[in-house]
Amino acid sequence: MMRQDALPLYLQIADELRRNIEESVFNVGDQLPTELELSKRFGVHRHTLRRAVEVLRQEGLVDVERGRGTFVVAPIALPIGKRVRFNEALKAQALTPSWQVLRIVDMKADPKLAKHLELELGASVILYERLGLIDNLPINISSSYFPGERFPELATYCENYRSISQMLLKEYNCDHLRRSTRISARVARPRDARLLKMPANSPILLSESINADQAGGTVIEYGVTRFRGDRMELVMEHDV
Repeated sequence: MMRQDALPLYLQIADELRRNIEESVFNVGDQLPTELELSKRFGVHRHTLRRAVEVLRQEGLVDVERGRGTFVVAPIALPIGKRVRFNEALKAQALTPSWQVLRIVDMKADPKLAKHLELELGASVILYERLGLIDNLPINISSSYFPGERFPELATYCENYRSISQMLLKEYNCDHLRRSTRISARVARPRDARLLKMPANSPILLSESINADQAGGTVIEYGVTRFRGDRMELVMEHDV
């Protein structure tokens, strides 16, 4: 039974459907009852029901497929290890990653960037920022900072590659490994929430990584990635 409290009716419906999913009434991969069936169950118009389902979709609990219905989905697992292979990890889960370039900026290293990239203060740094999508759903924003002197013409190459790893390997003969990763949780900032199509004050997973050249151990990238906390799981791997 829905609670008779101050919550709007569509939020009460979303709460009950969320509990159904948590209690395995509906499991991952299951299709929810049709709009007509749920409308009759809750005694509401379809418009109210659609608002409830949209809440669950934004939370990453369901996926609405036009012409097919609404399905319970699982979080997307991303392994975090020494190798930096984001696209391969997603494709292994039968997911289709894509990217939108947000900005490519030539800037000067401030104290934080100088420390992470092991550069002199004021040295050239290239910021390459992208919006990551899976099956057209925004899931992360990645801000990658590179030492400008180490990678001349990087901004030009960024436009021609979908994979940063492939770009660095083919254009600069640089194969890199993850030196360190720091993961934390926080509330999404307004710009990130808008780009990720998340409600205000939604949680994100923040990953800060230092990547180094495998050959010489020189730091070549400082990455800051904001993942949707409702759709992503970061899995720490113990490389051998």
